[in-house]
Amino acid sequence: MWVPNMPIVIVSTVAATAGGLCLFKDFYGGPPYDKNVKAEGKVVIVTGATSGIGREAAWDFARRGAKVFMACRNMETCEEVRRNIVLESSNKFVYCRPCDMASTESIRKFVERFKSEEPQLHVLVNNAGVMEPPASVTRDGFETQFGVNHLGHFLLTNLLLDTLKESAPSRVITVTGSVHQRGQINKDDLNFAKKYDAPAAYAQSKLANLLFVRELGRRLLGTGVSVVAVDPGLTDTNITRHMSVMKSVSRFIVYPMFWPFMKSSKIGSQVIVHAALDPALSDCSGDYYVDMKKKEPSKLAQDYELASWLWKVSEKWTKLDQHKAALAQAKAA
Repeated sequence: MWVPNMPIVIVSTVAATAGGLCLFKDFYGGPPYDKNVKAEGKVVIVTGATSGIGREAAWDFARRGAKVFMACRNMETCEEVRRNIVLESSNKFVYCRPCDMASTESIRKFVERFKSEEPQLHVLVNNAGVMEPPASVTRDGFETQFGVNHLGHFLLTNLLLDTLKESAPSRVITVTGSVHQRGQINKDDLNFAKKYDAPAAYAQSKLANLLFVRELGRRLLGTGVSVVAVDPGLTDTNITRHMSVMKSVSRFIVYPMFWPFMKSSKIGSQVIVHAALDPALSDCSGDYYVDMKKKEPSKLAQDYELASWLWKVSEKWTKLDQHKAALAQAKAA
């Protein structure tokens, strides 16, 4: 039966439901990291800082007083985001720098420029990532997910290690995910060249993140450089843009069902800020944090022999020694 006020009732009900879902979403996502912890005097690099948790982390670091370098592929988008961060945080020390994690040459040039501009680096956030794209390779011929998510950050971190050590206490934060628990290191075909499996390749890259963090933490013991892997949990970002489900009608069925239980990018980014600034994490040597709490990763992620093997392969594939030599030559010129 229709009543005159029915439209108002419907609109009010929808609005109340939406408001309730938003409140639940914020509550479910958890509390933000202590807003009173400052970052004045700290120099921070964040990769993939134009969207998602990378953008929110860059904004939070800027709000806390840090000098922030946004290492990004798209300079037009980066500059737009940078301007907004500067206006919202009232911190003018936020910079865009080109750095394509799918290109070892771009990474080397980024490091070369950064070192010419800044003598210190206190926090490196390895955040940029790609998830389940169509079969493709980076400019260096690496399977895209393995190349961007692991090898790019492996090279970036190693080329900046000298500056991180000289700036100690400093920290390396690497973003991974629970999908690493399903990951395997496909030793016979790291590039998935024989048969491409997007989900398996993504899980491999996330497991590689944790193995890298474990081995890096071991190598940096006693240097004053803390190494942490963080898992933001189920967070609403555009990293799923390549997944077929996000391009189909299922998006309008599946996504709304999970949306209330997904963290906002702002809340998801707090695991990064916590790992970068919390005094209690100053001595981490490859620890894994989920929702700002220390957790045990998969048994495979704790396999030091596998981590050592992956490190050696990564050195070879990225031609780390050659890039280091190029940086040293540029510095001497």
